[in-house]
Amino acid sequence: MAEKKLNIEENLDKLDELLKKMDSEDISLEDSFKVYEEGMKILKVANEQLEVVEKKVQVLKEDGSLEEFNEE
Repeated sequence: MAEKKLNIEENLDKLDELLKKMDSEDISLEDSFKVYEEGMKILKVANEQLEVVEKKVQVLKEDGSLEEFNEE
């Protein structure tokens, strides 16, 4: 079954959950590595999603028109 694609907020929430798991004293070293690996995968996806959003950010000009935001 295909895994549901999460949005940025959902990915950040999932990362927060994983951090809480890793902070738990009840987690084994092996499980910590699994949680860390899952977190790194989610972090990569979230970073890619944020890059897409950053490219779409628009700036409102004084005359009310929109222009694409450029870092240059």
